[in-house]
Amino acid sequence: MLFSPLTMKRMCGQLLWHKAAARFGTLAREGLILQSTSNNVYENLAVEDWIHDHMDLEQKNVLFLWRNSPSVVIGRHQNPWKECNLHLMRERGIGLARRRSGGGTVYHDLGNINLTFLTSKKKYDRMENLHLVIRALKTLQPYLDVQATKRYDLLLDGKYKISGTAAKLGRTIAYHHCTLLCSADSSLLPLVLQSPYDGIQSNATPSVPSVVKNLSQVYSSLTCEAVMDSVAKEYSFQFDNKPNVYVVDPGDETLFPGITQKKNELCNWDWIYGKTPKFDVQKTFQILYKDTVVNVNINMAIKNGYIESCSLGLPSDWLSEQQCNELQNSLVGSKYCPSEIVFLVTTLLRTYPDDKDILIKWNMICEKLVSIM
Repeated sequence: MLFSPLTMKRMCGQLLWHKAAARFGTLAREGLILQSTSNNVYENLAVEDWIHDHMDLEQKNVLFLWRNSPSVVIGRHQNPWKECNLHLMRERGIGLARRRSGGGTVYHDLGNINLTFLTSKKKYDRMENLHLVIRALKTLQPYLDVQATKRYDLLLDGKYKISGTAAKLGRTIAYHHCTLLCSADSSLLPLVLQSPYDGIQSNATPSVPSVVKNLSQVYSSLTCEAVMDSVAKEYSFQFDNKPNVYVVDPGDETLFPGITQKKNELCNWDWIYGKTPKFDVQKTFQILYKDTVVNVNINMAIKNGYIESCSLGLPSDWLSEQQCNELQNSLVGSKYCPSEIVFLVTTLLRTYPDDKDILIKWNMICEKLVSIM
């Protein structure tokens, strides 16, 4: 079996990387290329954080290549309830992550490449990175029509978005990461990135909807593997030391001491949902109960992912003021998430073990609450 030179470099890199922690200084004197063995979104985002926090990038430049299992990644200042279909994601087992950088929401799967360019702040140049990606693509397909926009997206044929950009600028270090659609699930992508929730008032950063297309729809040869190889080669040309591609395990504490803690922070509920900018929910539902239509008005303020205040407007002849207040008070201070609401209402129902009418009504209200979460 014959291997490409870059594949051989990767194989050698796996053997050499056991000593990489001690060799970062020599290997990365000018350029360093890392490729993740993991498809876990939290582990891969943790690598970005680790490099940002632990490596001296004043004299080094790092390219990190990674792919994830199906997941949705929101920007640091976004509201997940406004950006994606959380119900569908839970049904399909699609993870949600909040990254450290700003920008909009993106869908990841194994047909999508992620490229992270890490450097010193003074060398930070997103447009230069995008031009590098364009050169890599044109090396594979010279007649491919790809251009970078003023928003730092990559457009195919002048209209189809194939890459989105986000960045984090530290005091002395910066990184720019972008996606690259090769063969992502184009039927699932628009479904998970369309929120079914209305009645939300929020100042969170909104995503800008775009028409997207996979590179493989234009040229079947533009696979993830071919594109990653080409990007790595193009990146390597910039440096005198012609860096190899080193394959790394993001879960290896011997290579990245303390990275498990970083991963745990990224997959924590209080980071993913709790960092959502404060927002309000105003919603009116109709409940059919014993041939009668009842209007239910819900007003909630959500802060740090928790219900800060809650007001339920219900006819007093359908649910007494005391029972309505009990339900409202039980919700205040709880996480704005389905499982917690179900648990709270179930617990509250135990205070009325023999009242089937209350049980039915509270359960119906609970179902409506869960539907907007």
